[in-house]
This record gives sequence, C-alpha cells and structure tokens, in this order.
Amino acid sequence: MAVSTVLLLAFLIGVVCGLRSFTGPALICWGAELGWLNLTGLHLSYLGTSVAVIVFSLFAVGELGADKTSKIPPRTQAPSLIWRILMGALCGSALASTGKDSVIAGLVLGVLGAVAGTYGGYYARRAATRPGRLPDLPVALCEDLIAVAGGLFLVSRF
Repeated sequence: MAVSTVLLLAFLIGVVCGLRSFTGPALICWGAELGWLNLTGLHLSYLGTSVAVIVFSLFAVGELGADKTSKIPPRTQAPSLIWRILMGALCGSALASTGKDSVIAGLVLGVLGAVAGTYGGYYARRAATRPGRLPDLPVALCEDLIAVAGGLFLVSRF
C-alpha cells in the first residue's frame, strides 16, 4: 500500500476516534481478529488478542449508549478530549505499523485526526440540533453510523 494511503487512513481512523473514542480501537482489534490487520510481532500486537477485542468492544458499546445521555461531559472538555487524542494516537500508529509505515507519522496523524473529528463532530452535531432543527437522538445515531461504518471501511483496506 502506498505511504500516502496508509497515512491518510491513520488520519481518518483518528477522526473516528474523535467522533467515538472507543470505536476506533475496537475496530482495530476486530480488524486483527478477522485477519484484515496483521499486528503479529508489532509493538501493538496485544490489540490482536481476544481479550482486547472483548474489552474494547464493551467500552465502545458502552460509549455508544452513554453518548445518548446528558450525563457525560462534552467531548471538547479536557478529560474526554485527552482520551480521544490518546485513542487517535494508538489507532493511527497501529495502522501505520500494519502498513509498514512510520509509527511516529501514524501517531501524529492519528492525533490530528482525533482533534479534527472531536471538534468537527461537536460543531456539526450542535448545528444540526439547534432549536427548530433536528432532535439530538437521530443526529447522534447518524454520527454513530458514520463512526462505525467509516472505521470498518478503514480497517478493511489492509
């Protein structure tokens, strides 16, 4: 795979992490489990284990549910933003490693993608749910669909 393609995918998986922080890592784990990503012998090979698939999948499903409540802080506040950045770094470096590309470049692009996804998703959702526009739940479900389907598309490219 071309270097530019791998790095673009690293950025885009970061965007997925910006939308839903645990969806990206869960999909990386599933990609390894399904044989789409070969993490064997890499520094992130633990993401290819059954335990990682279960743990990250449970967190991802929990996050998808929690997002529909008003009990979690906005994704742009420090704890949530930092977590999204960390997950973007993890996923970007995993895809770059799998694509035999620079881990550092993948990490940086994953972080940049996570920031873009966090703020882009936040402002898009706010604009779509302003008074007189759409209710929050359908917008949130569309965002979930974009994150999950987009992430599946990305990890299946390898």
